[in-house]
Amino acid sequence: MLKAVLELFRKSAASATPGTSVELATAVLLSEIIRADHHADERELETYRTMLTSHFDLSDEALCALMDDGLQSSDEAVDLVQFTKVINAQCDSGEKQKILKSLWQIAFADSTIAPIEEHVIRRISELLYLPHSQFIKAKLEVTGE
Repeated sequence: MLKAVLELFRKSAASATPGTSVELATAVLLSEIIRADHHADERELETYRTMLTSHFDLSDEALCALMDDGLQSSDEAVDLVQFTKVINAQCDSGEKQKILKSLWQIAFADSTIAPIEEHVIRRISELLYLPHSQFIKAKLEVTGE
């Protein structure tokens, strides 16, 4: 009985992120910043598009689909771990730092960073196992402080 339960948990954990690509995981994390302050500013959406373009070589059609999928998956997600897990498994530290900087760029697209946006970025940074110094460095690079 115990073996059956353990096997069920193993299968559940293995299929927790079926079909989630690095592209979708990144799009979802970036979408979280747009959604954080409950106001999707046009500048944030344009920066979202720009950041996805800088991360991935996609056609316009694929980019639009990824943006829509990212926003929809972000709305439906109950946590961020399922997405950061994919990024941690497939991206190196440099790629994760680039994602972190993109998060800050979206947050600062409207020239202000809401406290909730900073909180969400901090949480994502921790889930990506990035040191706090990189969190601060990325913020300073984007804001120019």
